[in-house]
Amino acid sequence: MDYTAAERAALPRREQALARLRAETFDVLVIGGGITGAGIALDAASRGLRVALVEKGDYASGTSSKSTKLIHGGLRYLKQLDVALVREVGQERAAVHRLAPHLVQPEKMFIPILENGQMGYWTTNVALLVYDALAGVKGADRRRMLDREEALAAEPMLRADWVEGGAIYAEYRTDDARLTIENLKTAAAYGAVCANYVEATGLIKEGGKVCGVEVVDALAGDGAAPFELRAAVTVNAAGPWVDAVREIDGSLRGKKLFHAKGVHLVVPRERFPVRQSIYFDLPDGRMCFAIPRDRATYFGTTDTPYEEHLDSVHVTPADVDYLLDGVNRIFPELELRPDEIESSWAGIRPLIHEEGKSASEISRRDEIFESESGLLSIAGGKLTGYRKMAERIMDRVAERLDLDAATDTDTTQIALAGNGFADTRDVDDFREEVGLLLAEYDLPQARAGYLVHVYGKQVLDILRLVPPEGSPELRLAVGELAFAIEREQVATLEDWAVRRSGRLYFDRAALDELLPALSLAYAELAGESEAAREGELSDLRALSRRHYDFGAVPA
Repeated sequence: MDYTAAERAALPRREQALARLRAETFDVLVIGGGITGAGIALDAASRGLRVALVEKGDYASGTSSKSTKLIHGGLRYLKQLDVALVREVGQERAAVHRLAPHLVQPEKMFIPILENGQMGYWTTNVALLVYDALAGVKGADRRRMLDREEALAAEPMLRADWVEGGAIYAEYRTDDARLTIENLKTAAAYGAVCANYVEATGLIKEGGKVCGVEVVDALAGDGAAPFELRAAVTVNAAGPWVDAVREIDGSLRGKKLFHAKGVHLVVPRERFPVRQSIYFDLPDGRMCFAIPRDRATYFGTTDTPYEEHLDSVHVTPADVDYLLDGVNRIFPELELRPDEIESSWAGIRPLIHEEGKSASEISRRDEIFESESGLLSIAGGKLTGYRKMAERIMDRVAERLDLDAATDTDTTQIALAGNGFADTRDVDDFREEVGLLLAEYDLPQARAGYLVHVYGKQVLDILRLVPPEGSPELRLAVGELAFAIEREQVATLEDWAVRRSGRLYFDRAALDELLPALSLAYAELAGESEAAREGELSDLRALSRRHYDFGAVPA
């Protein structure tokens, strides 16, 4: 598939995908529509295999929309002496950047070296030197050490009496949900059949071996009849729910998952005006990111054991207090308050349990489990390493299916949907072009960066869908919504607000103002009834409130 095809890649309408799932038999069936499942679907489809993927909610609605949204090498894993992991994900950063340079953007990261911090000046210097060498970093992207004065000039809001120096090194910033969606759209361009809101409720076995999955259309209402999907190999890539699928299989023995909750908070950029992304020590020794994005700054994360219901993970007042206390200690002039938080998210890291280790100490390595029934499960890992995870499990599938070496594929050479760029400079030039186009369309030019970094070359298709009437912000949002319905299998307004555009996270107040008009537009575009529209609008308003009013979150 060339760049032109990448720009036009799309998921089919959901009803079309369901019809194919009911009618066809597949080589590979993937359970789970997060980044791991999406990467596997693309790898499998690009090898010429018949591929199906089902997701019980919306794509990326679990862990894959709730990370720190960085494609990074895991500098802190050097402390655990996990050199192989740091080398692999460090090198993967550049590979994933090439696949979608508009979506995976270079980001300079500043580390302040603090008195009584985790690492001193020379320890940081050596660690970053090794880090750059393992990741193959060259030229201006190599680490640069700062003395105390330079560090305070880089970030004047830091508590000055704690600062001993600093360092700047290279990472990449992304939108995790968009990365998932673009992988799925690219997989669909290679023939994969993907459907969201299709829940796997049972495994089909013949002679004790898994030969498919029983699924139900979660949007068909109570009493919907399940149907069967048949496949030669079934891959369980359900993220935090991997053990739930293994339990259905009867193979939940030995190693199990450890669920760790991570929380991020979002405030207006003017209330936390960091000059660049920062990676710093909290008072208890945990490392924290603060990352500017458009009109907001987000910061986190926590790393606490989680044993509650996986479908209702939420931010608690205790999470808020922990992060605000830590940030306000390091940046004393901020004095951030809970009522200034505009949005938030909480997600689960599905780690491989290691006896006697805390959540922060557990390795982020992925692991493959193969049960007696033939079910293949993969868990653990990092967002950065999704492509290699897919490659590893598909090599196992290739052995199972006795595939010829000619079917091997190199997904580092497959541009993701939206990519039509030679490099980062090309992305910057396109952003300027989009700014001019927005002016021609009487749309807000300030949205140029957001549009390009979220959609890439697909912005041109969005502009063609912008309606002629309404406020500039509403017209643009409706154009995005129409594009998502047409090309990205959106099934609810929430799908677009949270996972296709990220607006609920990073522009919640403006989204809240647009919701009534957007719900009318969505109902018209999707053929939704008035009763359904009103119910969905009410649900989305409640969801929006829970992202900033933590007293509104049910216990």
